[in-house]
Amino acid sequence: MTQERSDSILALRRSSIPFLWVGTAAIIVGGLVAAITSPLKLEHGSWASAYLVLIVGIALIFFGVTQSLLTERATRRTIAIEIGAWVLGSLAVLGGTLVSQPAIVDIGGAVLVIALIVFALAVRTRGRTRATLPLWVFRFVLLVMIISIPIGLVLSHLRH
Repeated sequence: MTQERSDSILALRRSSIPFLWVGTAAIIVGGLVAAITSPLKLEHGSWASAYLVLIVGIALIFFGVTQSLLTERATRRTIAIEIGAWVLGSLAVLGGTLVSQPAIVDIGGAVLVIALIVFALAVRTRGRTRATLPLWVFRFVLLVMIISIPIGLVLSHLRH
């Protein structure tokens, strides 16, 4: 492996570290929420735990690591916007659900869509001759998330 290729792989991995830290913290918090809310039989405890683990944690790690493999264009500013919007949007969804305020959930959903748009723009394929499997998987998961957000917002309004 050439030094240039080795440096490139290291740079890609380095750009995924913030996503790994934040996502891992969310997964741990989700586990703690499950451990605390289950014995207390809190109404939204299992949902909040699953949301923290699957959306705030695993989805963020997926998007950040996959982005780092697909592009070198993600700047520190882009990464900060992506993580900040993902966390803020998720906190609004969680908080709005827990206090039964669908309007707050709507705001959170909109912020999550903004984060997904930033991810999509960072990984656009300008200059590539063909899409790779990781790019197609990235696009598929992005599409699933974009479709699931309005569904979740409608369900939030129906519940309240």
